[in-house]
Amino acid sequence: MKLSNWMTVILAAWCVAWGIVGCRRIIPKQSGSTDTTDILTISAAASLEDALEAINPLLERTHPTIQVNYNFAASGALQRQIEQGAPIDVFFSAAAKQMDRLQEKNLIRPETRRNLVANQLVVITSENSILDLTRLDQLKTDRVRKIAVGEFRSVPAGQYAKEAFETFGLLEALQAKFVFGANVRGVLAAVESGNVDAGVVYTTDVLLSDSVKVVAVVSAESHSAIVYPVAVLAASSRVDEAIAYIDFLSSRQARVIFNEFGFATP
Repeated sequence: MKLSNWMTVILAAWCVAWGIVGCRRIIPKQSGSTDTTDILTISAAASLEDALEAINPLLERTHPTIQVNYNFAASGALQRQIEQGAPIDVFFSAAAKQMDRLQEKNLIRPETRRNLVANQLVVITSENSILDLTRLDQLKTDRVRKIAVGEFRSVPAGQYAKEAFETFGLLEALQAKFVFGANVRGVLAAVESGNVDAGVVYTTDVLLSDSVKVVAVVSAESHSAIVYPVAVLAASSRVDEAIAYIDFLSSRQARVIFNEFGFATP
């Protein structure tokens, strides 16, 4: 069996063993290349997927010896994988909460931690919805029967939404309407399909779909600041390369792409 095929088999087995979903294999250099390649494993929030994959070609050009395997999922699920010993080099979370928990357990290198991007929470409906919604409290109307939100325990977008509902005294009134998604992309898909009447997602998610529209912006004062921290894992054996990766994500080139996908950057 060719070396590249063996790498595919090994990576697939590794993902299954650790319960990791969303693993992406970056094709290694062609045989005969003299380059020494460092492969980093990056666990990143699902809402970062499109932006990071758009940034990757720039990373490969400026850092040809570094390649990455991306593992995209809800930040809470990624946090648990890391706590269980998954061999991850960099964690890029959609909320500070998950990163704080890992730092408390000495599972990250705190000196490498930084907030890279920020986001905003919005209420969406399908593009052809006739619901006349402009405020969060209008979700109480009888015409809104199902509301898709991220799972409150593990999905940062869901946690932010819960905080907002609590701030406006809506949580109990809306409880029976919630349809929970395993990540924010699942929430977006539920609204796109018409299986729910409305959903709460990030601004960045809306930009990826022609099938939904924003009907209300959730006040930033009603929930914790939506910041995305990144850090190198304490167990990483490729610390220098992982730091170089984070430094590149902080570069002007990367910030331009993050902005194109709707993220705010410093």
